Formats: sequence, structure tokens, C-alpha cells
Amino acid sequence: MSRRALSLPLMALLLGAALAGCATQALQTAPQDAAAPWTPNDPPGGVGMLSGERPPQDGTSPQATKVFAVPAEPQVAELQPVPATVPGKAYGLADLIDVAQTQNPATRIAWQQARQAALATGMVEASFLPFISANVIGGYQKLSTPLPVPLPGVNSLSNEVSGVSPQIALQWLVFDFGQRAALHETARQNANASNILFNGVHQKIIYDVTRAYFLYGAARSRVTIAEQNLANSRRIEEAAQSRMANGLGTTVEVAQARQQVAQARFGLVQSQGGERDAYQALLGAMGVSPLAQIRVREANGRALPESVGAPTERMIKAALVQRPDVLASFSALKASEAGITAAQAEFAPKVFLGAVAATGNTSLSATGLPTIGQQSSASGFMMGATMPLYDGGLRAARLKGAESLADASQATFQKVRDAAAREIVVAADTLRSALASYRAATELASAAAVTYDAAFDAYKNGLGTITAATVADSGLITARQAKTDAHAASLVAAANLAFVLGAMTSADMAGGLLAR
Repeated sequence: MSRRALSLPLMALLLGAALAGCATQALQTAPQDAAAPWTPNDPPGGVGMLSGERPPQDGTSPQATKVFAVPAEPQVAELQPVPATVPGKAYGLADLIDVAQTQNPATRIAWQQARQAALATGMVEASFLPFISANVIGGYQKLSTPLPVPLPGVNSLSNEVSGVSPQIALQWLVFDFGQRAALHETARQNANASNILFNGVHQKIIYDVTRAYFLYGAARSRVTIAEQNLANSRRIEEAAQSRMANGLGTTVEVAQARQQVAQARFGLVQSQGGERDAYQALLGAMGVSPLAQIRVREANGRALPESVGAPTERMIKAALVQRPDVLASFSALKASEAGITAAQAEFAPKVFLGAVAATGNTSLSATGLPTIGQQSSASGFMMGATMPLYDGGLRAARLKGAESLADASQATFQKVRDAAAREIVVAADTLRSALASYRAATELASAAAVTYDAAFDAYKNGLGTITAATVADSGLITARQAKTDAHAASLVAAANLAFVLGAMTSADMAGGLLAR
């Protein structure tokens, strides 16, 4: 064997070893220790210096401090643009829902998922059509053959062959015992489920914005009540100082009054913080930038009914036929059943048709001889069938998997349907309880207002104690806040009932909720 023949395997072995070494060198980009910070090798702009070990700043320990910061990526800091709003306009519930349906990323995600499912249906439909391809094959070959008897100046004979062959080929699966039809039904049912869930996402956004809107209105009412409570507390303080100036009060009464004012001021600060949190929750439900400044119309003044009836079986059935989650689960069940048919078709033969049309252009050149060119063309078609005989149980496993998926989809559908019916019953019970709480809170607020007025007048005229006045003041704000919260809870419960009934389908429906 020649030295050149030995060098080729040796070079291949060295190249393989070099490639293996390059693969293991990638470990240098990973953390080097489970307890040590990861530091990038080439941090952008030196930001990677945030990670690593630093000497302690207080000098209390000689051990370096481990910093697990990560390098910054400026591109991720691009915040969502603030939605354009009309200056000076007070946005009502329907307006806020309209903005949410336009700006919320969840609608675009659901839209693209529905489009992807529709494209999957189109791709299955394309499998019913023939596949036509254009191919070009070109090649070159050189052959050198030593002459048995060397001639003067010629030791070997060299041949060169080159050519190009363009082709058009057709492949067509003619018959497959319904496998493609089953796959198309699966894709169609999945697309139908995606379309249903798209509308379901919009229903969820309408409900979320409605709920956040009512809760924000309750938070604003709590601020108003806290401001009224602070004013009442200051009236008590003024009365205590007046009695002290006239020699009828004591320093203890003035101190109690000041404590009540401080408590009311603290409650106002907490209510204002709750209002800001509720506003951000509203923006979050809308899916807009947290920096958005939207003037929101008051949600108060909505009349509530005395009560609502218990849901009937007819009402529940009418709701189930339009619930997006139930309908989507049913489509998924149908898709899984079609998957069984597609898996069963794998056991049947497939009939196919093929055709090809080709032409070729070759040239032959031998050393010392003129070049010979040849052109040829060919065409033909064939029809055949294929039948898998043994695959190690792969088709049987696929069929079992499809049957298992169908059984799981059936159970999932029953679970979703039963949960939906239970949600309707619970939502109706919650609304009835919320309305009863509102009626009780209304009576409590009225009684607390009378108690406060009587206690304050009695203390101001020297017939009562400041303790009774401050207790009545605290009871009044508690009762008023309970009434506000019960009113908002009733509106939220009504919105939830409409949502679980599948009736929260438009901004107008949400805007007219419980309105008379």
C-alpha cells in the first residue's frame, strides 16, 4: 500500500478527533460550577461585569460575594405602545372593551392559532392532488486506463463523460382506503375548535374587562367613602376642641378625636392605593401598557334586581350548546375519532401512479479522438400498490394510541361539560348571595348613618360620649364600604353568570348588564 493511501485514513481520523474536541469545547460557554455565577465570555458593552465574584463591601468577611446578575438585552425593554385615546373623553365599559379587543395580545395569539389550524386543513387537502417536480441531474466522469503496451509518448488512455438530464416527474397517491379523508376530518375539526376558541378568547376579554371595571368603580367609591369618613372625623375633632375650649371636654377626648382623624387619614391613603391597584388591574385586563392614562367613567348608579331565580335544566342545556369551551372540547373529540379511522387505514394497501418525462445530453471524449455527443429522451408512467407486511407492531401501536386519545377526549369532553353545568349553578347561587348581601348592607348603611348622626349630635350637645361618636363613625364607614363592595360583587357575579352562560358576547351586552 502506498504512502498516499495510508495518509487518507490518518487524515480522516485526525479530522474526527478535531471535530470531537470542538464539540466538547462548547462546555466553556456553560456555567463552570453549580454554585458559581455564569459570566458570558463576550458580554455586550461590558454588562457581563455584573456577574461574577466581588470583594465584600463591608469588610466583614474575607470571602468574595457571588453576584448572579445576567447581561442586559436592550431589545427586550421596548414597552407596548400606549393606545391612542381621545383627550378629555371619559371611557365607559363598552369603550374599554373595544380598546381591549383591539390591543390585547391574546386576541392576536388566538387569531394566528386559528389561521394555523386552517392552513393545516389546506395542507391535508393538498395531499389529494398529484405532486409534480422538476429535476435536473448532471454529472462528470473521468477514467484513465493504462495501456498494456506503451506507445511512444502515450502510457494510458483517458475517457471523459459528462451530461445533463432534465426531468419532470409526477407522483400521485390514487387510493388509500380513506386515510387522507380521515386526516382531513381531523384537521377540519381542529380548525373548528380553534375558530370557536378565538371567539371564546374575546368573550373572556369582555368578561375580564367588565369585572375589572366594576372592581375599579368599587375602589373609587371606597376612596370617596374614606374622604367622607375623614370629614366626619374632623367634625368630631372640631366638636371635641370646642368642648375643651368651653371647659366641657377633656384632653382625653381631644386625643381620641385626633386618633380618629389619623385613623381616617390612614384609611384614605389605603383606599387611594387600592384605587391605583384596581386601575392597573383594569389596564392588565385590557392588555394595554401600564403607562396608559385613560379617563374612566364612573360605574356607579346601576340598579340591581331584588333576586334571580335558580337555573333550570333547560337553561343549562341552552347554555351548553353555546359555551366555547364545551364546543371546542366536542370538536377535539370528533377529531380524535377521525384519528382512529386514519390509523386503521394504515393496515390497508395504497395505490399510486407515477410518470416521468426526461431528456439527456451527453458527450464522450477520448484522448486523441474527437468528441462524440449524444441526445436522448424518454417518458413513461407506472401504476402500482404497496402493502406493508411487517413493521414491528408500529401500526398497531399507532392504532392503540389513537383509540386511547379518543377515550381521553371523550372523558375530557364529559368533564368540561359537567364543569360548565356546575359553573352555571354556582354562578347563579353566587349572584343570589351577592344580591342578598347588598340588601343587607344597604340596611346596615342606613342604620349606621342614623346612629352616627345621633351619636355626633349627642356628643356635640353634651349628652353623649366621644367614644360613642367615634365608634359610630367607624361603624358608618364600615357599613358604607360593605354596601359598595356588595354592589360591586353583585355586578361581578352577574357578569360571571352571563359569561358562564355563554352570553357575554359583545360590549353592548356587558354595558347593559343588570340595567333597567
